[in-house]
Amino acid sequence: MPVPSAIVGSTTEPVTHTVDNRWIMAYAASLRDHAPVYLDTTRAYGLIAHPLFPVCLEWPVVLLSRRVPGLVDTLTHDEARRGIHATHDLTIERMIQADQTLTTVGEVIGVERRSPGAFMTLEMRTTDASGALVCRTVQGSLFLGVDVEGEDRPAPVEGPELPDHDDRLEAELDIEIGPGDAHTYTECARIWNPIHTDLAVAHDAGLPGLILHGTATLAHAVSVAVHAVGRGDPRSIRRVRGRFGAWVPMPSVLTVRLYRNDRFEVVGPDGTPAIRDGHLTFA
Repeated sequence: MPVPSAIVGSTTEPVTHTVDNRWIMAYAASLRDHAPVYLDTTRAYGLIAHPLFPVCLEWPVVLLSRRVPGLVDTLTHDEARRGIHATHDLTIERMIQADQTLTTVGEVIGVERRSPGAFMTLEMRTTDASGALVCRTVQGSLFLGVDVEGEDRPAPVEGPELPDHDDRLEAELDIEIGPGDAHTYTECARIWNPIHTDLAVAHDAGLPGLILHGTATLAHAVSVAVHAVGRGDPRSIRRVRGRFGAWVPMPSVLTVRLYRNDRFEVVGPDGTPAIRDGHLTFA
């Protein structure tokens, strides 16, 4: 069944989490990022969560977005399973810390036709107990082989535009992805999608094997940036943007390349980009 563009403006139910030290530490450990800011509970001002930690809070909202009015009775189970995370744009207003109660809600802000299928854009806003904005993510999902009903209603363009590509490298680092990394990330992030951990489900979805979560790949890149050009301080990251490309099989070796104009990319052993058009905004 086609995705109706009339769902633009639909919102999800809010989802509330209380973040604790255990969750913050587990997420960082799943990335093998052992910076004291994520792990040292003796710090005077407490732990700070990894910049990509908001994906943990957003995952239930992503699932709820596929059940908004007008869509819940439209997508079949097979069509919904063909939805892939295509783009990610995270803006951080302030870092997440332990003992915060945070609420996330999603709104469909765009539906349009793309050659591979229907492209849906979801905006997710996370606020604290006072209602102040903590972070905001604009995420694009592509439903492969699915049409759109109605006129295209693309999401507003998020400025500013990315700078031109600069081939001058600032840093480059290889990251080894182990055969069980998706299982570890699943449990530590509390993001469960069986195509990452259940080989039978992966095969049913047409995948050759288990693949790493796109958000895990993106988080590895952010960790490299924090340590290589952010002076080890995750508070230096204010915005993370990127497009997901090739799947990351396990095991494999990824190469994170940081360029002079704050662009980055992540490529696999064959040089195929797993993340392209990446860009970081620093404080």
